[in-house]
Amino acid sequence: MDLEKYHPKEETVNVTESASSSEPSLELKPKPFDLNPSRDNLPEKSGTRVTRYLQFNFFTTYRKIFSLIFTANLVTFVAFIAKAKGTPIASDIASASSANLMVAILFRQENFVNLCYEIAVSVPHSLPLSIRRRLAKVFHYGGAHSGSGTAAVVWFLLYTAVSTRDYIHEPNKDALVTLVMSYVLVTMFVLILGAAHPRFRVMFHDYFEAAHRFSGWTALIIFWIHNGLAARDSAKQEGISTGLYIVKSPNFWFFCISTSCTLLSWSRLRRRDVYPEILSDHAIRLHFKYRPMQPFYGLKVSTKPLLEWHAFATIPDEDENGKINGFSVVVSNAGDWTKETIMKPPTKLWVRGYPLHGLLYTSRLFERIVVVATGSGIGPCLSLLYANVTPRRVLWSTPHPETTYGPKIMNSVLKADPDAIVWNTRKLGRPDMVALTYQLVLESNAEAVFIISNPKVTRKVVYGMETRGIPAYGAIFDS
Repeated sequence: MDLEKYHPKEETVNVTESASSSEPSLELKPKPFDLNPSRDNLPEKSGTRVTRYLQFNFFTTYRKIFSLIFTANLVTFVAFIAKAKGTPIASDIASASSANLMVAILFRQENFVNLCYEIAVSVPHSLPLSIRRRLAKVFHYGGAHSGSGTAAVVWFLLYTAVSTRDYIHEPNKDALVTLVMSYVLVTMFVLILGAAHPRFRVMFHDYFEAAHRFSGWTALIIFWIHNGLAARDSAKQEGISTGLYIVKSPNFWFFCISTSCTLLSWSRLRRRDVYPEILSDHAIRLHFKYRPMQPFYGLKVSTKPLLEWHAFATIPDEDENGKINGFSVVVSNAGDWTKETIMKPPTKLWVRGYPLHGLLYTSRLFERIVVVATGSGIGPCLSLLYANVTPRRVLWSTPHPETTYGPKIMNSVLKADPDAIVWNTRKLGRPDMVALTYQLVLESNAEAVFIISNPKVTRKVVYGMETRGIPAYGAIFDS
């Protein structure tokens, strides 16, 4: 059967070269591949349909982390009740709430998240695969963020209930002010939790971002005022100065860390020059020159920094001497913002926070991998291909790859894996992604599979591999 072959033109430059570089690279030709890999080669899935659902769909690592944090908070609650001989005191409940809030914010702070990744991938390949495959789940850290955040809300609801009870028994003006602030905080928390529901996030993502951001800022400010007023009342009861009571209070230090994390991220807000490179009417590549960027990092960009942010994996750019000179991101048409970016290429964009590690950084844990991408999912994979630290096979399924994404990106894929399967869906139809992926795993003796695609294909491939004992990882969409 004849296959469509992709032959990048001689003037094609490596994907890591700057847009102005004119030095040609070698022509790369992929080898023919099997258009119809047999499903007979696929082993049977492990377990029954019920056990597979529980293990691979319901009890995800994200949910396990969430449950672990909630269990820890439940144990703490029981300890507080035992300590208070029936009813925990308000100050202990407030400390538990602020501690959880601090943890939730830490797991959204770029430097802390990067540290978690660095610890996870620092282990040697000599460790058993069973350990390394679990460490690679570090990208599910969103479970810690949502688990701690939800626990913080539950604790504060309990705190508000106890404070209401105390006010009813001993009403006074100062206590009324702090109680009103408590109910305002409860309102902010309910807005945050409601907007964070996965279905709401998908349908109204911009509203989710706005509710999360502005309600969070409001809550943090009110927390500081509330903590000061509550400390003043408690200091009077203990007969010490307000300042001394605040310094002795765990809440104060928890709030200091939470506030510092928020300020640190937004203090890095900058408006940067952008050098657009039109790839097609479906994709654009945006180059930034303000700093060199090593592989395996992502960055958030925006045209409206107070309303919406968009995260993209970065690709190191090289100058003619092979030195990293800035970086770029690939944007494809996937929504209103991306479409406008392609139709009206920006010359400046807002950038916030520190570059953040992502899913593909955990590929360093394995000796050999298979990289799967569909459409613009090849963008994040380019950073991994550039790093060239892990032997890999590549499967890329997309409509008209060279026409849509240009010869530079095509050449980069084939340079990383000369035997890459580049599947043109416009001419070959939709492939059997599970069968093709498994074929590459067998050919390369890979330890793991990494996929960057839409949620449906990601779940299908990850499930197809995991149920057959092959570690597989794809971006999660509820974090």
